[in-house]
Amino acid sequence: MRYRDDNKVEAIFDATVQLINEIGFAETSISKIAKRASVSAATIYIYHENKEDLLYKTYLKIKGKMSERMFQGVDHTRTVHERFEAIIRNYVDFIQSFKDYFLFLEQIMNSPLPQKWCLEDTVSQFQPIFAMFDDGIRQGLLKKEDINMLVVYSILPIAELLKSHLKNGTILDSKQLDSAIKMSWDAIKA
Repeated sequence: MRYRDDNKVEAIFDATVQLINEIGFAETSISKIAKRASVSAATIYIYHENKEDLLYKTYLKIKGKMSERMFQGVDHTRTVHERFEAIIRNYVDFIQSFKDYFLFLEQIMNSPLPQKWCLEDTVSQFQPIFAMFDDGIRQGLLKKEDINMLVVYSILPIAELLKSHLKNGTILDSKQLDSAIKMSWDAIKA
């Protein structure tokens, strides 16, 4: 029985993210990932069944890191608006701090892969945001709409704004972030 080598697992993870962002899914192969990670292709197959399994596990790991950051320090006893603002600020911080992870997630979500995967594995990681929206609806603060609609109209515009900043090599300054949060809140408030 072989023991898990966390250094190799991390090198494979990093190489996968880098290559997908640099050359895309079609051009990224197990052999290219192995070469970038300085491991053999056989080593990758110890930890992953195939390329799709590697991409799925990489996706799950990044989503886990994102959810951790989004809810870090969020006090669930605060008002819905305060939680909303804290979550958005953490989300922006995650994207600006981990650009490569965000770009990898964008590529995954714009591919046919999520349709094949059981993405319920990540839903529980984001339960605090669903609870926050649910609280807001029950308290009459937010529109009585499907929570997924509230997510789309409040959080995705922020992601789009950040994508444009990432393309330009700039960051969202605090004044822009304040405005974006206000506009996102206004889009969903009752």
